[in-house]
Amino acid sequence: MKVSPTRRRLCAAALGAALLPILPAARAAAPRRHDVLTLAGPGAVVSYPLMHMAATGALAERAGQLRFRLWQTPDQLRTLLVNGELDFSAAPCTLPALLHNRGMPVRLLNISVWGILWLVSRDPAVQTFEDLAGRELVVPFQRDLPAVLLDTLLEAHAARGLAPVALRRTRDGQDAIALMLNGQADQALLVEPMASLLLWRAGQTEGAPALHRGQSLEQAWRGAFPAQPSLPQAGVMASAGVAGDTELCRAVNQAYAASARWCAEHPADCAALVREHLPHLPQPAIETAIRGTRLDTRSAQDARPELEALYSLLAGRYPQAIGGSLPPAGFYGP
Repeated sequence: MKVSPTRRRLCAAALGAALLPILPAARAAAPRRHDVLTLAGPGAVVSYPLMHMAATGALAERAGQLRFRLWQTPDQLRTLLVNGELDFSAAPCTLPALLHNRGMPVRLLNISVWGILWLVSRDPAVQTFEDLAGRELVVPFQRDLPAVLLDTLLEAHAARGLAPVALRRTRDGQDAIALMLNGQADQALLVEPMASLLLWRAGQTEGAPALHRGQSLEQAWRGAFPAQPSLPQAGVMASAGVAGDTELCRAVNQAYAASARWCAEHPADCAALVREHLPHLPQPAIETAIRGTRLDTRSAQDARPELEALYSLLAGRYPQAIGGSLPPAGFYGP
């Protein structure tokens, strides 16, 4: 039987279509691999998973080397970002919003820290922020997120008729610790691990006053703002140079979440690792700080409702903290 050329072509096309499902899939393009990726952060608990990522060689498919770099102040972080000296950094959640609104196309990848500020007092009767009414509180914060949150909380208390709190601002956490240990201050609000460091030093220093850990600011916030019970505080941001690489940002977010879980589950081992970067901190204080910090990594997209609730509150009270307005949808990564 003679088969026409047209029929042969049709049969061949049909056979080819039938074989398509069993042919090997085209190999996906390999992800771009960086020689070095620089992670950065302050000496706070939010940075500890980044230290673990660098130490364990996370993101091996994405980078030949991961390195971690400490920064001391938000101004230093801004300089590093402008100079292109880092790729990803831990930061308070207001800072990337501020930078984005000022024209720097950074992205917030996640929120991992939801509780990190603690009240410490010489008086065991001072357990809550409401107990501070009419008293003095030492705070080592000026224009950053903890200062904004504290001012907002105390304004809410004043609106309820509580006596004002006298804020005594210090240069940094070490100055606040010295005042507390010398008996020159009665209460202080400190970020971890400084709160745990103060309590550890008080226990190790002869003649130091007995100190007590009181309420966290996050616990007080839930009471003052019941419609906004969760308080996102810090997470990881992508610099302008890598913010557009969605796959890399997702890989960093996943690796960070895994390292955060490891830190929470192995506080002693994590504390030993942290001391390689912060050798001046005693390991027991670091371990206590890890145990007392709520490390719960959520992508910025998932945490967007809580973030926008906080940003909206700040936009009405302290618009300079976020650059005046809420960031656009594309800001929330990864």
